[in-house]
Amino acid sequence: MTDNFPASLDIETLSAAYRQGLITPVRLIEGLLARLDAEPGQPVWIYRLPADEVLRYAHALEQRSPAELPLYGIPFAIKDNIDLAGTPTTAACPAYAYRPEQSAFAVRKLIEAGAIPIGKTNLDQFATGLTGTRSPYGACPNAFDADYISGGSSSGSAVAVAKGWVSFALGTDTAGSGRVPAAFNNLVGLKPTPGVISTSGVVPACRSLDCVSIFALTAGDARRVFRVAAAFDPADPYSRCDGTARPEFAERFRFGVPRPDQLEFFGDKDAERLFAAAAERLEILGGQRIEIDFAPFLEAARLLYEGPWVAERYLAIRDLLDRDPDAVYPVTRTIIERGIHHSASDTFAAFYRLMALKRAAEHAWTQADLVLTPTAGTIYRIAEVEADPVRLNSHLGYYTNFMNLLGLAAVAVPSGFNSSGLPFGITLFAPAGSDHALLNLAERLHCAPGLTMGATGQPLPAPFSQPEPEKPGHVRIAVCGAHLSGLPLNGQLTRRRGRRVKVTRTAPSYRLYALPDGKRPGLLRQAPGAAIEVEVWELPMAEFGGFVAEIAAPLGIGSLELEDGECLQGFLCEAYAVKDALDITGYGGWKSYLSVRDPA
Repeated sequence: MTDNFPASLDIETLSAAYRQGLITPVRLIEGLLARLDAEPGQPVWIYRLPADEVLRYAHALEQRSPAELPLYGIPFAIKDNIDLAGTPTTAACPAYAYRPEQSAFAVRKLIEAGAIPIGKTNLDQFATGLTGTRSPYGACPNAFDADYISGGSSSGSAVAVAKGWVSFALGTDTAGSGRVPAAFNNLVGLKPTPGVISTSGVVPACRSLDCVSIFALTAGDARRVFRVAAAFDPADPYSRCDGTARPEFAERFRFGVPRPDQLEFFGDKDAERLFAAAAERLEILGGQRIEIDFAPFLEAARLLYEGPWVAERYLAIRDLLDRDPDAVYPVTRTIIERGIHHSASDTFAAFYRLMALKRAAEHAWTQADLVLTPTAGTIYRIAEVEADPVRLNSHLGYYTNFMNLLGLAAVAVPSGFNSSGLPFGITLFAPAGSDHALLNLAERLHCAPGLTMGATGQPLPAPFSQPEPEKPGHVRIAVCGAHLSGLPLNGQLTRRRGRRVKVTRTAPSYRLYALPDGKRPGLLRQAPGAAIEVEVWELPMAEFGGFVAEIAAPLGIGSLELEDGECLQGFLCEAYAVKDALDITGYGGWKSYLSVRDPA
């Protein structure tokens, strides 16, 4: 902390500062707005909320406890093709602008969880491009070197996070727009399973393929935002709710890489070297490298712009093109107008081919649990892209364009810097429903090289909940009260050869009560809830029964959910027992409550 302002806006650091009373939402926002006002003009923002409006969000939060809301006081940015009530949505086209009465579904969920919107960010117009240069509001420069592209289409969102102006940002990702900017700005970029985050309130690019994406400084931060945003939306016909359908990757796992003749770095030797190093790090983490045939993925990628899906882009802005074609950025208009010429028979033929390619691509999942690729094979200067916009943009989509056509989940992860000091990133992807598993592996991989966060220069924090496989013949249990380390009943765990695995928090759906005896808390799944601090301990299976036998009513053991989505055994309380109990949820945990009740 410097002058009561956090050195880093990563969510874990900021949340800890709130819980410890080192800062308040109002003081954070006042400091952040002063920082933004002092920044030189850059085409990152299309619209920033007025200071009094942002401060209204902050003042409202000060009536709440940090333990109640999983994103309490966390500032974020919104790509300007996603609606925020009362602010203009332009999709980087002033002639298209409108002012929505209601925020996008995902934005509403984030604000309800305590996040504070700062503004709307620049993008490749109508989310068509991977460069960040196709906007009448200006080309958005890379956070590390202004001569280079920031990547698109979610350029402003990525740079705002990388610069430390917000903690996270929403983008969209139809063809790579949530991953390429992450790679070029040293960020984690989550492209979730299509439909897991609702696209209600998002200006369509290809409505059947669009995803809302998340830019964050760490994989842990992306996971926290994803847990809030990934909610079923009955108003979105594409919405689904299976982002955690697939289990975690095993301690020993297999990862696919394209055959050497299918890897493409466009002459960039630095990128080739950095990708090889990333594959070696994944092997150190327990992965076995398997070469796969990447041809079905590459052919599917070509369908996105060479096939009839470009007609979806035309359909989204047909009225504007008919009314005022010059309002659309020239290269964007050239691409989108291709959609006029595709027939219904062309469309069905392409769907048939896509289904055949999906079946061929499925062979990869019989060989590997996930696939590792570069996020982009190289990076270009802004001047290079402006001189050759279509061909170089196509190069940037080599490893990304197929992802939503094949219904996959992906996360882009920072993986080093080239000899010019520019970031390089890799992508992990796997079948639908692998979102949490990919984020947990990404967290381990991201920590391995000792990288910094975005362009802030701040070191990565230690993961709050470092994943660790459960030992065979053992059982894990979450404790929240007198069994915590240093408290009176902890010996019931240690004398049974218990081992503390981690300190973490529950999912934000529990309340904590001080029971009338004053010695124990009661944890209850209850709405509205909050994240409560717990310790996870591991006991030999043979000792578990004896431990449970010592638990006195009204406490018992049941299924408990952690903030990272893990479910395990844990202490819970019967509902009747909290009728006359003191609600201490706002303290965030039993030890925090005791430190106030019994300072000695």
